[in-house]
Amino acid sequence: MKKWIQNCEKICATKCAGMGCIIALITRLSVGWVFLESGLGKFRNLPNTIKFFESIGIPMASLQAPFVAGVELVGGALLIVGLATRFASIPLIGTMVVAILTAHLSEINSASDLFGLMPFLFILLLGWIVTHGAGSVSLDAKFCRKK
Repeated sequence: MKKWIQNCEKICATKCAGMGCIIALITRLSVGWVFLESGLGKFRNLPNTIKFFESIGIPMASLQAPFVAGVELVGGALLIVGLATRFASIPLIGTMVVAILTAHLSEINSASDLFGLMPFLFILLLGWIVTHGAGSVSLDAKFCRKK
């Protein structure tokens, strides 16, 4: 059984070795798109966004709502083009932490509840982007190549 598992591992490692850039690209584009759309939605409906922020107890909602919308819009756009992705991911992680602590806290009764929340999953994806970077199909890779 051990040999079979080792053979499967070797086959998977060989066949999937070149897919890292594709996975990084798809992850970056997907996460970026969600945040870009979310930021646009918050800007388009700013009065409603402010009311929602107030309803969940976020202080200075009239300042926080456009700030968060801007972070999501700009951060999402940077992720999509692959520019300053590690830097852009950090404030997006912050917005997701705040979302969990305000809008979703009442939904969490167990670790499974936390792990199933979309903001938590975005934290994991953004954490992966922070630690692994934008990938080879990005402006980061183009501008940061060693010559």
